[in-house]
Amino acid sequence: MTSVLYDVPGPKAILRNRVLAVVTVIVVLAIIGFFIYRLYVTGQFSAEKWYVFTFSNVWMNIFEALGNTLAAFALAAVLSLVLGFILAIGRVSDHAWVRVPVTVVTEFFRAVPVLVFMMLLYFGLPVLGIKMEPYWAVVIALMVYNGSVLAEALRAGIESLPRGQKEAGYAIGLRKSGVMRLILLPQAIRAMLPVIVAQLVVTMKDTALGFIITYPELLYYAKLLSGQQGRPILQSALVIGGIYIVMCLILAGIAKWVEVKTRHSPKMKALAADNAAVMHDGTNTELIAAQKPPKAD
Repeated sequence: MTSVLYDVPGPKAILRNRVLAVVTVIVVLAIIGFFIYRLYVTGQFSAEKWYVFTFSNVWMNIFEALGNTLAAFALAAVLSLVLGFILAIGRVSDHAWVRVPVTVVTEFFRAVPVLVFMMLLYFGLPVLGIKMEPYWAVVIALMVYNGSVLAEALRAGIESLPRGQKEAGYAIGLRKSGVMRLILLPQAIRAMLPVIVAQLVVTMKDTALGFIITYPELLYYAKLLSGQQGRPILQSALVIGGIYIVMCLILAGIAKWVEVKTRHSPKMKALAADNAAVMHDGTNTELIAAQKPPKAD
């Protein structure tokens, strides 16, 4: 028996896969156990190492740093999506005078690392007499880089759609803006939603680079905590890292909820029906045009 994508494993293959799965689980648990053992042996669980986290003022500062992280992420995420849509539409333009410059700008923004952008904005602009606050340096750098990456994801989503959908939209009289807004973009967003969410998670984590330009976010405060009594370096990393993990899980959960709501939304179902009608009408138009006898000379 075979599947469409692969051969169904036989008894020996099933046994081998189960053995590999068990061995993998054992190895992972052994690594985790060894890590916990080393933490215990080196005294990382001692009260002295965690003493700094017994103060309420420390947790207030952590929540303040968390607020700074979320403030930078929220604005950078919105601006990245807006910039991504603009650049993606420019990339698929039929006009070379629009498509070529947008392509150059997008590729340039994707090639320069986020940290370099931040340092240029924060340390480089004062040389030109322009002073920029760390918050805006972080937000603009994240917007430029992640917006260009999202633009490529959206462009790929648009170009992955069947060509017949765009042609059918033109066949029933839609303008290019209508075809893009009503037919191509909604489907491209749904298709590329996992990629968009993954890039937003990257945006959230990249806010940590702001500590290099003294932006008081979570990693910046973790660095301050690591120099306190007992030097709780690993403890600060575990606490702050746990906060980042929780934020990423929440973002992924929100994205999953949006995806489910979108899939069951009456509006999206109506849009899918309209797209099917567009495809049907476009196909009929093409068939009629193909069957119509040529004019006599």
